[in-house]
Amino acid sequence: MIPADPLDFIRSCVRRRSVLWTYHVNMRMKDRSISREIILASESAYEIIESYPDDKYLPSYLVFARNQGSVFHVLFAVDVTDDNVRVVTAYAPDPGQWTSDLKTRRRS
Repeated sequence: MIPADPLDFIRSCVRRRSVLWTYHVNMRMKDRSISREIILASESAYEIIESYPDDKYLPSYLVFARNQGSVFHVLFAVDVTDDNVRVVTAYAPDPGQWTSDLKTRRRS
């Protein structure tokens, strides 16, 4: 099920701390210097930059965020039925793969 307003749904879940953290993101965040606190504290700055409504398990959205001068991306899977989001991964975008605004993928 896809939320009527995916960004609002993601922000609402984050504000209410209705967030699950996948094994993958827990393993990767340590190496990438992106903490749960930074992801949660950046909620007001979220912008959806890519949508994957037909993703394998749940619809997911790649979100651009900023926190204290840092820019990062977070992939959220949305679970409307259980009213939560799952953080799948988070990373600092590679300028070689993204345009200068770090919101648009470069075409190969």
